[in-house]
Amino acid sequence: MKVAFLLAGFLTVLMAAPAPVSASAATAGTGSGTDASTTSAPSASSSSFGKRAYPTEFPLPDGFQPEGIAIGPGAAAYFGSRGTGAIYQADLRTGKGRIINPGPGTPSLGLKVDARGRLFVAGGTGGDARVIDTRSGRVLASYRLATGAAFVNDVVLTRDAAYFTDSTNPVLYKLPFGRGGALPGEAVQVPLSGDIAYTTGINANGIAQTPDRRALLVVQSNTGRLFRVDPSTGVATLVDIGAESLVNGDGLLLEGRVLHVVQNRLNTLTSLSLDRRATSGKVVRKLTDGRFDVPTTVASFRDRLYLPNARFTTTPTPTTPYDVVAVERR
Repeated sequence: MKVAFLLAGFLTVLMAAPAPVSASAATAGTGSGTDASTTSAPSASSSSFGKRAYPTEFPLPDGFQPEGIAIGPGAAAYFGSRGTGAIYQADLRTGKGRIINPGPGTPSLGLKVDARGRLFVAGGTGGDARVIDTRSGRVLASYRLATGAAFVNDVVLTRDAAYFTDSTNPVLYKLPFGRGGALPGEAVQVPLSGDIAYTTGINANGIAQTPDRRALLVVQSNTGRLFRVDPSTGVATLVDIGAESLVNGDGLLLEGRVLHVVQNRLNTLTSLSLDRRATSGKVVRKLTDGRFDVPTTVASFRDRLYLPNARFTTTPTPTTPYDVVAVERR
């Protein structure tokens, strides 16, 4: 029975690796300024993964309601639940995983993991941030960021701090690191000003660094605008992306000078080529995929980008299925 089971599992992995995405797609990061729209089949290449075919999609627990994703070190991926705040750890080599932290009963949205194995978690309507040890699942620190209405949405790690966005309040929350990356006792508020203006709906959402690492990038979901933010003053300057709109912009991922933007309800992953300071950018690829079901965030591993499907348009129940899909990193 054990031999049959292992053989069946091996065959399942082989069958899960479909054909690569069409080579006609424009390559993000070429800086060519070509705006190409690509529709991807449920596929991803396993060529750079050696002989073992990593799954191009895998399930999360039923009823999980995923939002954020973080990957590393290695092939470990982490997902947060917007329902319970639980943290799920998965092995990208197999797609198998487990809950490492049950959550506080309030959301876990944007996630980032550092080289020390610390997972930084944006707490959504809980108005908080948490730092979790990925080895033990233990909460290392918890921070009350807002006392009133709040929607702490995403987080980015820089060399000296963690920065969190709030989609309800025009402010960034900063956790300044001490010597050796030591966590602070409390957070610092950095009010947003300049070109950004909060209005009804989801405002500041995804956050990343600029290519020169001197500033931050923030996407405003309801207006579709992208801003370069001075992390010390909070002054936001509109990034010139021409007539393009990043409406429904959610998670951001910067790779070199290419910024990947997940446009959740549009089921689109948009890639922009930026100048070094991120004062301007041009769309080089718009990727859709038949497997996308309102993806929210994106993280990279080897030659793939991984996106969890939040399924915002599906009423969540304890048995609602959720999954993660991978597309080629081009």
